[in-house]
Order: sequence, then C-alpha cells, then structure tokens
Amino acid sequence: MENALWLIPFLPFAGFLLNGLLGKKLSESLSGLIASATIGASFVLGLLSLNVYMENHETLHQVMFTWLSFGSFDVSVAYTLDALSLVMVLMVTGVGFLIHVYSIGYMKGDPGIQRYFAYLNLFTFMMLNLVMADNLLLLFLGWEGVGLCSYLLIGFWFEDPAKAAAGKKAFVVNRIGDFGFLLGMIIILTNLGSLNFGDILLPEQLSSLEAGLITTIALLLFLGAAGKSAQIPLYVWLPDAMAGPTPVSALIHAATMVTAGVYLVARMGALFALSATALSVMAVIGVLTAFFAATMAIYENDIKKVLAYSTISQLGYMFAAAGVGAYGAAIFHLMTHAFFKGLLFLGAGSVIHGLSGEQDMRRMGGLKSKMPKTYWTMLAGVSAISGLPLLSGFFSKDEILWFTYSSQSGGNFIFIVGLLTAILTAFYMFRLFFLSFHGDSRWTKGITPHESPPVMTVPLILLAVLSVTGGWIGIPEILGGGNSFHHFLSETVHDVVGPHPTDLLLSELTVMVLSIAGALVGIYVAFRRYGTGKLDSEPKGLGHLVEKKYYVDELYDAVIVQPIRRGSESIWRRFDVRVIDGIVNGLGSLTLRVSNFVRRAQTGVIQNYAAVILLGVILIIFYVYLK
Repeated sequence: MENALWLIPFLPFAGFLLNGLLGKKLSESLSGLIASATIGASFVLGLLSLNVYMENHETLHQVMFTWLSFGSFDVSVAYTLDALSLVMVLMVTGVGFLIHVYSIGYMKGDPGIQRYFAYLNLFTFMMLNLVMADNLLLLFLGWEGVGLCSYLLIGFWFEDPAKAAAGKKAFVVNRIGDFGFLLGMIIILTNLGSLNFGDILLPEQLSSLEAGLITTIALLLFLGAAGKSAQIPLYVWLPDAMAGPTPVSALIHAATMVTAGVYLVARMGALFALSATALSVMAVIGVLTAFFAATMAIYENDIKKVLAYSTISQLGYMFAAAGVGAYGAAIFHLMTHAFFKGLLFLGAGSVIHGLSGEQDMRRMGGLKSKMPKTYWTMLAGVSAISGLPLLSGFFSKDEILWFTYSSQSGGNFIFIVGLLTAILTAFYMFRLFFLSFHGDSRWTKGITPHESPPVMTVPLILLAVLSVTGGWIGIPEILGGGNSFHHFLSETVHDVVGPHPTDLLLSELTVMVLSIAGALVGIYVAFRRYGTGKLDSEPKGLGHLVEKKYYVDELYDAVIVQPIRRGSESIWRRFDVRVIDGIVNGLGSLTLRVSNFVRRAQTGVIQNYAAVILLGVILIIFYVYLK
C-alpha cells in the first residue's frame, strides 16, 4: 500500500489534466464523471490506507524523488499517512467527492463547466499534497496551491467585476499570512538545518532552540494559519469569497483551504507546546474571532454570507481549543464541521438553485413544502452546528468548551466567551432556517421554487446522516463512550492540556448541560422572533454597528488600501511617468531626429553619393598622411 500513496493526490491531478486539456471536447456529464470518479478513487485508496494503518499502527511513508539537495540539506517529494493525515485525507476526499457529484447538477448548463471541474480537481490535488506532505516545503507548495486555486474558483465568473475582485481580495489577504509562514519556515531551516517533520519535531531538536526563538517561529506560523483560516484580523476575505459558485464555497469551507491553518497548528503541535505565549495568543484570537464573527452573522441577510461568518466563528473555536493545548479536540471539531458545514452550504445552494439564483433570505420563506428534502437535511445541519444533543457538533463543541474551561492554560474568559458564542450560533443558524423555510413566501414575482434533482439531494442526505452520526466516534467517557477518535488521533497528535485543577467549580457534565441550555435558549429566541418569517426592522445603535460588520472593511480601506493606492499613484506619476517614460521617450525622440538627419542624405542622386565617397577618400588620405 505504501508504494501506492502517490496515487491519492495524483488521481485528482489526472482529472485536472483530462478536463483541462480536453476541455470542450468533453460533454458536461463526462467532465463531471471524470472529476468525481478520480476523487472518489482517492477516497477508496484512503480507506484502504486506513485499514493498513489500523492493522499495523505504523505510519505509511513513500518517497517519490529528491526535490532539492545541497550540502546536508535535502528535501524530497514524499508522502506520509499517519493518524492526523489519514483523518484529513478521508475528510478532503470523502466530503470533496460529494461536492463534486453535487456540482454536476448545480453547474449544469454553465459554459465553463469543464474548466470548473478542472479547477476543482486541481484544488483537491493541492490540498492532498498539503496534508500528506512529510516536510514543510512540500506542505507550503500545497498551501500556495490552494491559495491559487481559491483565486481561480472564487473568481470563476470573472466576467462580473465584483466576483473577480473577490478572488483577488482572497489572494492578496492570504499573502500577508503566507509571508509570516515563509519567514517562520526560513528561521526553522536556518536553525535546525531541515524542513522534514521527522527531523524538526524531535524533542532534542526543539530543545536546542531558545525560548524566544520558539515563540517567534510559533507566532509566524500562526500568522500563516490565521490568514488561511480567516482569523482576526485576516478574516475579511472569506465573506467575499461567497462570490464563487456555491459548491466551491462548500469545498473551501468544509474540506479544504480554511482547514489548512488548523491542520498546520496540529502538525506543528510539538513546537507550539513549547511556547505558552504563542498558545495564549492563539486561544485569545480564536475565541474573539468566534464571538465577533457570530455577532456579524446575526444581521446578515445573504444566506451564503451567514454561513461564511459561521465558518469563521467555528474556526475560532478550533484555534481556541488548540490554544489551550487540546489539538485533538480542534481536529475533532474540524471533522464534524466538515460534515455539517458541507451540508449547510450545499443545502443553501439547493435553495439558491430552486429560487433561480436568489441569495437574500428576505426574499425566501415558505420553502418547507416546496423543497422537503432540502428542508429536512438543512434542519439536520443547523441542529448539528447548534450543538443539540447526540448530533455531531454536540460532542466536538462540548469537548472544546470543557478543555477551555478545565485546562491549566484555559480560563474563565475563554470559556465564557465560547459559551456565549454557542448561544449566538444557535440563534443565527435557526434565524437562517426560519427565514428561509418558514412563514409566508416572499419570492420575487415569476419565480417558482422547486426541489433540486437527485444528483444534488443525494449528497445532502448522505451529509445529513454524517452530521447526525459523525460525532459518535468521539462520545466522551462521561457519557459511557470510549472517545475512540481521541485515542486514534493521540497516536500522532499529542495534547498538551495540563491536569485539571482541583478547585474547578463546574464538572464536565455541568459544562455539557450549560452548553445544551445555551443552544436551546438561542433556538427559542430565534423561533419567537423569526418562526413566522418576520423580518428584522432597521437596526439602530449597536445593532447598526454590527450590521455594518464593525466597519472593518471600511477601516482597512481608509488605513491601508487608499494610502497604498495614493502612494503608488504618486510614485507612478513622479518616477514612472517623468523618469522612466522620460528616458524612453527621450531615446525615441533622439533616435527619430538622428534618423531624419541621416534620411536627408538619401537623395537618390548618384552624383551626390559619388561626391560623398570622394570626400570620404580625401579625408582618409589626409588622416593617414597627418598621422
């Protein structure tokens, strides 16, 4: 099996080549079939690899070839499958496969569908390289690759300037975080002489670094993670990324790209564990991101953007967990989040498809009877993310809340803000549900809502099942489970959660009860306010500030974008136009004048040419004689 690891990422790459090279020669159905089959085959290989791993409990490893080698430094294109990368591979390929199948129906009739599936396959290939890489350099290649693919997919309908701008915004904002990642990688290479995980994560290697240097590296890597996973202050690109096709949004939010930052932190967990400062920064930024993103979702009316802010918020939960050393809990929530967030985005896509492209929830309502399959699967999704008992989100979210409260590096602040965020999550998600499906119809005249075809609803049903049952592999011991997921992951990811303080006021069961109560309160308030489809009145005061998303985009524009633009224009006018263009134009003018002078000598009269030749001969004779 080890010799076949390369097939897992390269099968989607083959799909990219076929769709990319053959293009319009392929029919819509064949293009979708190729794209879906290649990633489906990768999923099957992932399952086979899992079986081998479970039998031997040994990391699977394959070296393809040496990429770079000079002196004692060498980097290979090599793939590794351990517990952590297996979870990521199965999530990327499994959820990704359902999104690919769903896309066959959603993108039907689009003139660029072959290009779409080519990009989608390339996106998956890059993400698989990222999670299977056995060194930081190959991981970084996949990291930049998913950034490039996100630009191509978010701006897929580039004919619309707004959609093209959204793709560019995502690309530029991510470069800020990527620069931090690159600096951190350079410092690691400079001090440890290697980028291979097997070398740099050894305790004896890490212990050779000074504490301040470890903190610097950890913070730089976290900056990269914060950019890719949309944390404060680098979250502004993700809501605008909704400009792309809805299946793209599902893939970005559920299975690829935004999960990369959490994966990086978990993979480099041994390094982060040595810096209490970096962990504290991560925990605080994570929980603040979770809370503020949740507040921004409250007044949002675009169904996809509500889900975008929800993703930012849930990623904040994951970083809060990682910040208290609970890497396993972060990955557990990452997995369950892939199920219900993939479901929610595809469900939103089904609604948009049934309403002929409408995304504003104020023009929905009354869809329960028109789209029953979408309705019930969406109910499973919003219930799971709200943390209702026994659903997937319940187990992973409560594990995070418990660790943020009970760990030595956690605290009441992180726990309380996390609990408030859980209440807000239940509220705004059921607000979305009630405004979309309940109350009177508010559709635009001429629109006839309809249920999506089976190629779209079957993935919804499968993801709904996973959203309900996916968390059962992590049932905690306090509820009679063995938390098998945590034990499986602990073979690779080692939590650094300190012992529970003996003076805790709350037990794990009490925290769980508080979480459930909070979710029920949020759902009840949402039902009372929106259960009949009642719309919001114009927000005032703090509500207006929240509706405007705290004017963060406007602040960025005023403080960063406009000064850079004005400075660039000034440099352009003063240097480029006056100096560079002046030199080029001056040389052109000089050449023209010389040419005109020389041209005048071309009279076409042979006597003149003979006279010039004679004059030249005389001058040469005089020169030789005088010399």
